[in-house]
Amino acid sequence: MMNFPTIHTNFWDAIIAVPSVMVLTQIIKVIFKIPKHFVPTLALIIGLAISTFISHRHDLLAGLFMGWFYGYAAIGSYAATKTALIYFRNRK
Repeated sequence: MMNFPTIHTNFWDAIIAVPSVMVLTQIIKVIFKIPKHFVPTLALIIGLAISTFISHRHDLLAGLFMGWFYGYAAIGSYAATKTALIYFRNRK
């Protein structure tokens, strides 16, 4: 029987980890001139790294599971913010 990891979503996940992934992704994108189609993969890798090596370093499965969410939450948050800004700029 497979035991699933115990995962606690807390203040760190919502307020620090996801925005950190967004900021680091944008910094790396600007400094290294990463093509746009690689940026979501970069966000996922950063989310996995932060989760595995910082927030869930004692539980690999929890780190991978939450890292996936960090990366995809950052991708979704960026896309939603960009879409909202474009909408408000183009309003007449």
